Amino acid sequence: MSFVFCINIVLGNVSLRYIPVSFMQTIKSFTPATTVILQWLVWRKYFEWRIWASLVPIVGGIMLTSVTELSFNTFGFCAAMVGCLATSTKTILAESLLHGYKFDSINTVYYMAPFATMILSIPAIVLEGSGVVSWLYTYDSVPPALAIIITSGVLAFCLNFSIFYVIHSTTAVTFNVAGNLKVAVAVLVSWMIFRNPISAMNAIGCAITLVGCTFYGYVRHLISQQATAAPGPGTPRSRMEMLPLTGEKQGDKI
Repeated sequence: MSFVFCINIVLGNVSLRYIPVSFMQTIKSFTPATTVILQWLVWRKYFEWRIWASLVPIVGGIMLTSVTELSFNTFGFCAAMVGCLATSTKTILAESLLHGYKFDSINTVYYMAPFATMILSIPAIVLEGSGVVSWLYTYDSVPPALAIIITSGVLAFCLNFSIFYVIHSTTAVTFNVAGNLKVAVAVLVSWMIFRNPISAMNAIGCAITLVGCTFYGYVRHLISQQATAAPGPGTPRSRMEMLPLTGEKQGDKI
């Protein structure tokens, strides 16, 4: 899980070198679809037809946004898409830990962070060590920059803690849908700060993606309402998608 987390961070930073923040965040909206596909292909988790139908506007919006993106870059697009797969894998594994193995959000961060640090430290020293040393000697105002870096680390901890808390309270897919509010804000703020060009069709594609994610959340809510009763041996297939990955029964939760 730490390795997948590192891949997600690296690919996110790489994609931002080639595509604007607004486009990268729109691609990130594809994460609910990749989460469902991975759970179906790898973990053999069943999803009923309403879930698959709700993914159509998400995929269509992403395709429209990509085709009409004025700052489109193939390498940046591919990095962001692989990052979506890494994000989905991380949230699925987190759901397995938090639901199946009784982890809580702070323990998950506690055990994951040291491994992620070790994984990133060696390539960071090899690839960027000399650049950091020269930066320390040549940059005029190092303390403010270090303060920004430390603040970023604190915010990253708060982000990961909140992510695992939400996954612990809900599911991996629900978390990804809820995160699309952040996408809408990021797209708007990115345009306000960087003024990257956004065509009318591009904006429509982004809007379709966000509406599709909202519709997906509504479908998940309807299904969860139908599955409020504890599942028994005769659980219908329409309720199987609500079961945790490790087979823990809903009644065992506290």
